[in-house]
Amino acid sequence: MAKEIYDFIGIGIGPFNLGLAALADQQQQVDGIFFDQTKELEWHPGMLIEGTDLQVPFLADLVSFADPTNPYTFMNYLHKTNRMYPFFFFQKLEVPRPEYNDYLKWVANHLDTLYFERRVVDVEEVDTNGMNYYRVSVEDVQTEETKEYYARHIVMSTGSVPTVFPGTEELSSRDIVHTSRYLYEKHRIVESNHVTVIGSGQSAAEIVADLLAEQEKDRDFHISWFTRSAGIFQLDTAKLPQEYFSPDYVDYFHSLTYEQRMNTLPKLDKLQNGVDPSTLSTIYDWLYHKSVAGKEANITIQPLTELKAIKEHREQYELTLHQWQADDTFTYPTEKVILATGYKPNIPDWFFRRFSNEVIWEGNEHYRIGKDCAIGFHDNRHHRIFTTTDIEHAHATGANNLGLSVNRNVKILNTIAGERLYPEGDNTIFQQFRMS
Repeated sequence: MAKEIYDFIGIGIGPFNLGLAALADQQQQVDGIFFDQTKELEWHPGMLIEGTDLQVPFLADLVSFADPTNPYTFMNYLHKTNRMYPFFFFQKLEVPRPEYNDYLKWVANHLDTLYFERRVVDVEEVDTNGMNYYRVSVEDVQTEETKEYYARHIVMSTGSVPTVFPGTEELSSRDIVHTSRYLYEKHRIVESNHVTVIGSGQSAAEIVADLLAEQEKDRDFHISWFTRSAGIFQLDTAKLPQEYFSPDYVDYFHSLTYEQRMNTLPKLDKLQNGVDPSTLSTIYDWLYHKSVAGKEANITIQPLTELKAIKEHREQYELTLHQWQADDTFTYPTEKVILATGYKPNIPDWFFRRFSNEVIWEGNEHYRIGKDCAIGFHDNRHHRIFTTTDIEHAHATGANNLGLSVNRNVKILNTIAGERLYPEGDNTIFQQFRMS
């Protein structure tokens, strides 16, 4: 019996591949299936802090930028769950983060092409009578049985994993907590006497704001907040700078040489790495109210200070910190440490094992990526491996932007189908980046 060969297989089910599944669901020209090793879709569950919002408007859902009539828009989710009027009276463009997670799960529950608790353990190239495609080995997490699937293309969206501070692997994960696990450990954290947050990005600020709110519940713990950054700065949310999160800018950025792109990325830092102004305002308002009538806020905030080491000391922890501008190194005691140290790309082992020698590498550390997110191979193959993981070097600071993920998925689907299933978007902004 002839084996079924799908147009594509998606590896990983997060917002990026879920959006791809939602767009593909409405097209007869392409068929694909998706695998993820987790039990169900949960979007950063350790950071679904009550009262926090996305940093992008609700139009940056899974499908609207490609097709606002698609049944998997956020607006249709509101309609189907009887939340249209509450969201209307909410009078904000940004979606509460826990509600965005509910929206993703709602979409996932309506798609029959998603398979959870399935771990992709290998991907091999197959050549049958001159036809090239891929054999994907998938392990059932529950039974440990392996089944093979076949596809003409692969879409790798395996996300990221927490960056672990060196030397903390052997320390208690209940005391040294990455932001990805904050809510799981919060009940222990707020019962301690001293909590130290390391980092200056959005996650660090949201946790500090949440801890300040917990202090108001007659909790007497001290909060310390250190970051090696020169300051705790806000994101640039002005309207013209936001056009850097557009298909037009991605196309321009992609046209630059590798060296030009790598030199440009640090200059775009304030568009990506920083804190939403509303979060900073919330923190400052908490601090101000705590200072009324001569009271002192139970908090220490110090930028310019890099964490160098963590070690256990007398049933708590001793941090070695370096104020790099003044060249001052000191030790600092604390009971709990929250590491807002970010994430690193999660590239599967099978990719390096099977394809590293065939891939075109840029700068010896990044694979070449096309505008449609296809990885460059020396043989210029038509059976492509697409990726939305680790693409900042090719797609600029918007590589993790939810709105731009729709445009990337459109280009992926159009390439797979060999026709324009959805408009790809150009001339979408008011500024230009070079004379034609």
